[in-house]
Amino acid sequence: MTHSDAARPAPLDRNTLIAACLAICVAQIGIPLASPIIGEIQRDLGASAAALAWIPAAFILPTAILELNFGVLGDLFGRRRLLVVGGLLITAGCLVVASAGSLTQLIAGQAVAGLGAAAIFPSSLAVIVAGTPEAATRARALSYWAVSLAFGAMIAPLISGFTAEHTHWGWAFVPLAVFGVVTAAVSARWITDSQQPAGRGLDWPGQITVAVSLLALLYAVIEGAGDGYSEPHIVLAFVVALAAFVAFIVAERRSRAPMLRLELFRTPAFAAAAAIGLLALFGFIGTAYALSIKLESVHHLSPLRAALPFALIQAVPLLLTPLLPKLLQRVHPRTLLVGGLLSLAVGEGWMALLPGDATDLASMTGPILLLGAGFITMFSALTAVAVGAADIRHAGMASAVTSLVRETGQALGPAVVGAVALGTASGVLTDKLASSGLPAQALGVANAVNDDGGALAAANADLGELSRTVVPLAREALEKGLDLGIYISAGASLVAAVIAVLALRHTDSAHGTPTKGATPAAEPLPHS
Repeated sequence: MTHSDAARPAPLDRNTLIAACLAICVAQIGIPLASPIIGEIQRDLGASAAALAWIPAAFILPTAILELNFGVLGDLFGRRRLLVVGGLLITAGCLVVASAGSLTQLIAGQAVAGLGAAAIFPSSLAVIVAGTPEAATRARALSYWAVSLAFGAMIAPLISGFTAEHTHWGWAFVPLAVFGVVTAAVSARWITDSQQPAGRGLDWPGQITVAVSLLALLYAVIEGAGDGYSEPHIVLAFVVALAAFVAFIVAERRSRAPMLRLELFRTPAFAAAAAIGLLALFGFIGTAYALSIKLESVHHLSPLRAALPFALIQAVPLLLTPLLPKLLQRVHPRTLLVGGLLSLAVGEGWMALLPGDATDLASMTGPILLLGAGFITMFSALTAVAVGAADIRHAGMASAVTSLVRETGQALGPAVVGAVALGTASGVLTDKLASSGLPAQALGVANAVNDDGGALAAANADLGELSRTVVPLAREALEKGLDLGIYISAGASLVAAVIAVLALRHTDSAHGTPTKGATPAAEPLPHS
């Protein structure tokens, strides 16, 4: 046996595929799990409007920050180990959240669980990509992986909604804790390990700078919504985020073993897929976040009723499962991406156009179908393009980058949409109160609540007789703000569609393989 034969990963077997799909399903459950019970958490822990954005961000941010180095660790020490550790971390984090008596403990538990997801996302994808060098086999495996992710996103709101409907919201995280143990055990038993240690090593300068950049950016976006974006500490945070990002690029160029090879972005299909992934997930998760606030915190639907639209959005991809492998093999990636992204944009725009009191499933059926179909079509094609555009030897890194931009978009979506929506709502409410004709003393009370906690606090505050006037005005203001946030999400999806049209003109397969004369997708990247 030659050295190259020994280094070549074993072909993907059924047990490995099942274990990888289970792992990604469990990791994905953690992302939307808290969305349908945001209102319950707010009322129980007294979370402010800005703090609400930190609840999903606490889970997603570790994933975005650490996925690149987890991709390196998987290449160095084997992806099976990371899948096992990831499952156990999800269990530990969920148990911390389940017993949380304060917002600080909840966010800490979310961060630990997010650390587990950070290990799972790139590792589960890399295991599949490394074992499927053939285009047809990879397309089929990636479709199962994407559907498993969609299934996790579908059952998550049902788990949290049903649990919070019948008991304390903390119990909603117990099932995921159990799933974490199960996926760790299954991965340890069934995964056929793979790794690619050549030229790989931990890149601490890169890890530190990217962590500082993302943390500073998210802090500035979330806290700026309440404090004001012109405040010195918010401006400083934006400056730090930009400076750290520049430092990250410099560090990766100079590193002997970078966690991100910038040469990957010389392949147009890969660079385009990164930008599309960031924008599309920004829009999709931003819309979901705005909808969750509307349904539970504004209109006070029960947790289970608030969960149903999210579950149905992710149920649509399951119906498309039989079609995905054929679509990935036969349809041009640009066609799939553009179609999926336009479906997302129309669904998001339609959701924003619905009347404020249209909270029943019948009214939301059209947008739900478009969002569900658009998500799975876009996501399946996007994943195939991104990992197919890189050399098989860099499957771990390409998978980690794909996950990084996806999770960054998911972290920024709620942060930006929440900041725009709640900031706009607070301003609109101020204007409405000024023209409401309230007595000066009552007006002062209402403005104080709005200044302290925003329109969301005003919509949920118990102000006695004053609430009869303030609450309807606050709800109208929130509707306008949330609709604006969803329109921004739709715009992000449209921009992503334009990028797909312009940047993927030279690909001729569902895996991003360039046409003759374009940059070869499988061209080996030079070692540093």
